[in-house]
Amino acid sequence: MTPQNAPFSQAEYDRRIALTRAAMAKAGLDAIFVTDPSNQAWLTGYDGWSFYVHQGVILTMEGEPHWWGRHMDSLGALRTCWIAPPSIHGYADSYVQSTVRHPMQDLARILRDMGLEQARVGVEMENYYYSAKAHAVLGSELSKATLVDATALVNWQRLVKSAEEIVFIRKAAAISERIVRTAIDLSRPGLRKNELVAEISRAGLIGVGEDWGDYPAIVPLTPSGMDATAAHLTWNGAPMKAGEATFFELSGCYRRYHAPLCRTVYLGQPPAEMRRAEEAQIEGIEAGLAAARAGNQTRDIAQAFMDVLKKYGIHREGRMGYPIGLSYPPDWGERTASIRTEDETVLQPGMVFHFMPALWMDSWGLETTETILIGDTGPAQALCQVERKLFVKE
Repeated sequence: MTPQNAPFSQAEYDRRIALTRAAMAKAGLDAIFVTDPSNQAWLTGYDGWSFYVHQGVILTMEGEPHWWGRHMDSLGALRTCWIAPPSIHGYADSYVQSTVRHPMQDLARILRDMGLEQARVGVEMENYYYSAKAHAVLGSELSKATLVDATALVNWQRLVKSAEEIVFIRKAAAISERIVRTAIDLSRPGLRKNELVAEISRAGLIGVGEDWGDYPAIVPLTPSGMDATAAHLTWNGAPMKAGEATFFELSGCYRRYHAPLCRTVYLGQPPAEMRRAEEAQIEGIEAGLAAARAGNQTRDIAQAFMDVLKKYGIHREGRMGYPIGLSYPPDWGERTASIRTEDETVLQPGMVFHFMPALWMDSWGLETTETILIGDTGPAQALCQVERKLFVKE
């Protein structure tokens, strides 16, 4: 069954489950319990702001997935999941933030009822949403079972996007264009940063045409001046100033799918060293896009960019991108492959990355990035159409 609110076709969900079961079989697992809300949504369609309590999806080698969570959130699962009502389980509110009982006790009961008391069950141990206490309680309650680290097992199945998913990412890209242009157009000396972020957020939520905007997995990152030498600062109430650069790290979001896009604005005349870095960055992005083609590896993208920086005498460390798609806070990355010089992930058609070769220098930051789609042939396609340059406002 597929309820009206589920975002994808039944064939798409069947494809995802088949991929996941193949990975489970390779890992020798009887079942997995996934807590990452992105993986929950990818497998079942579940969509709600309830990931602050214990919840997850159980998938075995047969039948449809089971969603498990707080009882009040099971009603949301009935509204958003494609699975049948008997496969949706809600635990009592007495388990929530209790010091005398734990939700994993209820989960263990369900797993025993499913015949998994002595099974090999994969869990996402390196995940924001699966606590040490949860793991300890589940292990104690299922003492005859074997809990296996299955971190990112589902994430890796999400790496190549389907045609249906790419439609959503393109819609998110159009929203990204709108919010980045809004940020650039409104930037001026004296404008308080929180007021600018309010307009960015408004543009993102309005969306484009009938494609409404969802909340992004990361809030707007909009640091200025010396704050822009750091990667992940947000905003404050200070006014924008002449003689400062501000980078905008933003993403539109459509039905939980993202297409991050970064651009930088300078109010006044940028210094010569920033202009030279701009030249190197844009040339490096072009080289990276040319290397981002099916059959190459993610490290080829990174090396192409680093070779250009070396020519300009610019030093940079760290990765330069990651896969994106469906995600929930606190991160829009998929936490699998990385665009860095030692990563050997083979590029395949349908992979989508945030190519993010930002430069953070001693007194300014310069972010120019693209969401890119790996095609069947040729270089990757940038999904957003905003000029690739440092935007200067006199």
